[in-house]
Amino acid sequence: MTELSTNQAYIDLEDKVAAHNYSPLPVVVEHADGIHVTDVEGNTYIDALSGYSALNFGHRHPGLVQAAKDQLDRSTLTSRAFHNDQLGPFCEALAQLVGKDMILPMNTGAEAVETALKIARKWAYQVKGVPEGQAEIVVMDGNFHGRTTTIISFSDDPEAHDHYGPYTPGFVSVPYGDLAAIEAAITDSTAAVLVEPIQGEQGVMIPKEGFLPGLRELCTSKNVLMIADEIQSGLGRTGTSLACEYEGVEADMYTLGKALGGGIVPVSAVAADAEVMNVITPGTHGSTFGGNPLAAAVGKAVVDMLATGEHQAHAKELETVFADELGRLVGSGAEAVRVRGLWAGIDIDPSLMTGKEACKALAKKGVLAKDTHGSTIRLAPPLTITEDELRQVTDALAAVLAEARG
Repeated sequence: MTELSTNQAYIDLEDKVAAHNYSPLPVVVEHADGIHVTDVEGNTYIDALSGYSALNFGHRHPGLVQAAKDQLDRSTLTSRAFHNDQLGPFCEALAQLVGKDMILPMNTGAEAVETALKIARKWAYQVKGVPEGQAEIVVMDGNFHGRTTTIISFSDDPEAHDHYGPYTPGFVSVPYGDLAAIEAAITDSTAAVLVEPIQGEQGVMIPKEGFLPGLRELCTSKNVLMIADEIQSGLGRTGTSLACEYEGVEADMYTLGKALGGGIVPVSAVAADAEVMNVITPGTHGSTFGGNPLAAAVGKAVVDMLATGEHQAHAKELETVFADELGRLVGSGAEAVRVRGLWAGIDIDPSLMTGKEACKALAKKGVLAKDTHGSTIRLAPPLTITEDELRQVTDALAAVLAEARG
């Protein structure tokens, strides 16, 4: 790999006409296939970010592309004013995969979370008997669930939160992984506890063993819904279909997204059993594009791939290699690593470089990754990566840290 090169004209044009809500690496992608992307000047990289897990099956997976092409020749959008022949099969397959009765399809992850919050509040009023307007939802410090006004109202990230008020009330935040704090926060007005089984944006923060089972028991005993945000952690990323499955936990509701669209179209969903989902009735919630035939066809193809268990098993098998290779870097430029399946957070010694600087250095070695929170970077390669290709990723990071140490 030669010195990182980009087509500055593309970057300058984007900087001029596109809002500056991201600070991307100076790589202009022109072509993508499998685990690789190629920039406008012909340099090829391993994509070790996978679109924040939206590309769990790599770029332009042939089976998913074919499903999209087939549907494009038939119908793309009907709106939910009419039935379509793709929605039922998609919802049935996804419900079976995650062990729930019903699916409410939406488009983006934030929409799925907003939908789950609405369902939880309505359930609290109509089923649990919470007085109208008093329902509360317990959330976790360090959370990331999206960018809408309601969601950022309970974010403790200043960049996501500040200067967007007035904020939506009804949320109580507690330390992530602290069962005692959650129990203390629960009152008769609590509708739900919203939790990421693994906090991805925070740096792949994995809670202590026993936290999720303990939370499940607590929610059951207090008659509170457990909502698991599996938008990043779900659909094979952690070596299981859902991250909650790692400890045998079943939530009352799941929010799903990212990989559900196969990297082709935005698809998200809320999954729940009928006794919870049926608080939503005609006219009380909707989306023009939610459940459209094209999205449902691609989503069904994604679920069919996951139903074999092949991708989950592959991620679980490579977890050992991933953890071993990254573990060797602790004390040699990395302060800590956290690995679950094909998902890793690496805390780099801040005296060496920031996370952004590490990602720029990795790009020069042909690996694309993403920084978060100072000197932490995340690696989430496609689930289709081979062991040899995975070692290329970890070897590149080892070289970057070695060069930084001098």
